[in-house]
Amino acid sequence: MLRRLDKKQPLNFKFSAKNLAWAKKQILNYPKGRKQSAVIPLLFRAQEQEGWVSKPAIEVVAKMLDMAPVRVFEVASFYFMFHLSPVGSAAHIQVCGTTPCMLRGSDGLIRQCKDKISKRPMEIAHDGKISWEEVECLGACSNAPLVQIGSDYYEDLDEESFAKIVTDLISGRKPVPGSQTKRFSSEPIENLTTLGTKVEEAQNASVELFIDSSIKEKGSKTKRSLVSKKDAPNA
Repeated sequence: MLRRLDKKQPLNFKFSAKNLAWAKKQILNYPKGRKQSAVIPLLFRAQEQEGWVSKPAIEVVAKMLDMAPVRVFEVASFYFMFHLSPVGSAAHIQVCGTTPCMLRGSDGLIRQCKDKISKRPMEIAHDGKISWEEVECLGACSNAPLVQIGSDYYEDLDEESFAKIVTDLISGRKPVPGSQTKRFSSEPIENLTTLGTKVEEAQNASVELFIDSSIKEKGSKTKRSLVSKKDAPNA
């Protein structure tokens, strides 16, 4: 799937003082001569700051890591976690469209996006709040079809359950992440053979819920660790 930088680019990019200090600290995590390995966390922090990855942001990251800008662009364009155009301020929906999800009905999810958000992907709708795109495999094939919104997965979808999620987002409500059929993990929906009891869990895929609940339950050392992870680019 070909991905390009947005045609409209800002004049420049600059990390905030806090993010610049964070970026410099990240670079120190890698051995001498290997600081290019920090390209993904730095790109993600730039995206967290601006909402997307612009050409000036790529150039700033490239300069910090002594890389050619095209090498940084290769990373940013390969991973769908990086948005190369502005996205919705409230939610950007990424619909997995590869084989397992397609066989399980992802075309219906895309149809809902076109009906309720915009006819074409990467068009920001509803007063700048919502956007969508089709992406390559999100790595949860056993729970297909699914979408990713921010850091959360919404799994075991059908057109009806996904339409409700989109409606909630448009209305300003935050839908509950995870399996939309209350499946705990990736166990069979029916005909359990190994597990004798079916477990249901409505919120097990929420990154925010996991971190918040873990902070409450664990000691101060774990709390400090989780807070730093919550601040990390892939949290």
